[in-house]
Amino acid sequence: MIPSMRSLTAEEYVEAFKSFLDHSTEHQCMDEFNKEKLPNILAGISRVCHCMRHKAEHASLLLGDSLAGADLKMIRILQAVHPGVFIENEIVEPNPQHVAAYKELVDQAPDLQNVSFIWHQLTSLEYEQQVKEKGTHKKFDFIHMIQMLYRVEDIPNTIKFFHSCLDHHGKLLIIILSDSSGWASLWKKHRDCLPATDSGHYITCSGITEVLQRLGVEHRVYEFPSGWDITECFVEGDAVGGRMMDFLTGTRNFLGTAPPALRRRLQEALCQPECSSTRDGRVIFSNNLSMIVVGS
Repeated sequence: MIPSMRSLTAEEYVEAFKSFLDHSTEHQCMDEFNKEKLPNILAGISRVCHCMRHKAEHASLLLGDSLAGADLKMIRILQAVHPGVFIENEIVEPNPQHVAAYKELVDQAPDLQNVSFIWHQLTSLEYEQQVKEKGTHKKFDFIHMIQMLYRVEDIPNTIKFFHSCLDHHGKLLIIILSDSSGWASLWKKHRDCLPATDSGHYITCSGITEVLQRLGVEHRVYEFPSGWDITECFVEGDAVGGRMMDFLTGTRNFLGTAPPALRRRLQEALCQPECSSTRDGRVIFSNNLSMIVVGS
């Protein structure tokens, strides 16, 4: 008897996500943004500039649903742009495994003496509710939301809340899949191939910029190319390909539980030119990212 399809648990998602990172240029794409654009963005954040003038040397960051490695790279860029500044870093992350991995990286980093860390093992909605209940609406100089808005319950209100947490001249960075990505085409043209078990929002850059336009806030979009080698998704019985399909669909053991017709339709959709390209016999899924920088 074939087991029924079900969504990934938090632990299973971490495993599938690792397979995605191992075979994609997601982190390299973010590194390019960090190198080319982020220093100038961080150079102008509010309290750092204000405090450098007044010798107070203090900055605050709020990092939503964090990627530990990416966070620490951004912190180091801030340290380079504003040497000597003490950084108060707060992290909102619901997954205990991600929190544990983040803490382990911090423990192994000798260059973070001027950085404090506060972990909130909460969803963004839980954090928002906590802030409002306690009446402690702290202001931050820099807030980022990296690839997290797919899972929030109310995207417009979440953006509005975190934008309200910005200090004067602070910056909110939203990293989301680009409209030119294969994900955008897959979600738009082949959504019926995806199982109902994935409860996330199918949203890309244009959906976010529409929200920002309605809020009337200034923003700028930077596009960076990224790819994901999904060749093993088409290799029968391949364990890596299985984990990739799990991540793609949000489903545990998708290849082993989905009806054969659904598997075929999804694999055919993934091969379409609007989703993927072929390089040296490898199938590269477009994972292009949009970096949206929002002013206070």
